[in-house]
Amino acid sequence: MPRVLLIEDDRAVREGVALALRRQGHEAAAVATGEDGLERVRSFRPDVVVLDLMLPGLPGLDVCRRIRALDPTLPIVMATARGDDEDIVVGLEAGADDYVVKPVRARVLEARIRAVLRRAGGPPAEGGIPKIDTYGDLTVDRAGLSVTRGGVPVPLAPSELRLLLLLSASPGQVFSRQQLLEAVWEHSYHGDARLVDACVRRLRVKLGEPPREPRYIQTVRGFGYRFAAR
Repeated sequence: MPRVLLIEDDRAVREGVALALRRQGHEAAAVATGEDGLERVRSFRPDVVVLDLMLPGLPGLDVCRRIRALDPTLPIVMATARGDDEDIVVGLEAGADDYVVKPVRARVLEARIRAVLRRAGGPPAEGGIPKIDTYGDLTVDRAGLSVTRGGVPVPLAPSELRLLLLLSASPGQVFSRQQLLEAVWEHSYHGDARLVDACVRRLRVKLGEPPREPRYIQTVRGFGYRFAAR
């Protein structure tokens, strides 16, 4: 039974969403503040966090960053009352894996939760011998779902890992943002390219990529992204 931690200050929303999560078969814990949320991350040990962006006291963005520091691989779905691009992009840059705009329907939230949990489990199993690919100082262990750079582990969030696995599996192939959105985030509709772009920026930072001339994850202007195995 997936364990979901909901961090939401609005009591009515918190109780309604928690009830819906339980009806969907989740073990749900709900708290009203970022401080309590960080404590429950340690004690409840959730499989996924649903985090309100607009929290009193400790802001949701800071909570997101602190959760990432505690557990780089814990999936986070950000909830925002506003659909402003700037708010969403800032939240994604802070480390969220996905987002929903409030008021959110229970089935939409459930779909996002299921999707991030699948990403946390890695890509679908492939036949044959498990592959460990090396590109310069970067090593991608597809069976162990781990990445190292210069022999040092690189902690990646589920979306970051899934994106890297997908791109590096086909070096040189250009993927459009829509293709990546559908393959990594399982979003079948247009308009969420910011999910892809924010994840690419985070991944580049973690891989130590030069901002102006990234070595591995390259932008193909007007098309999308490709992985350069050189």
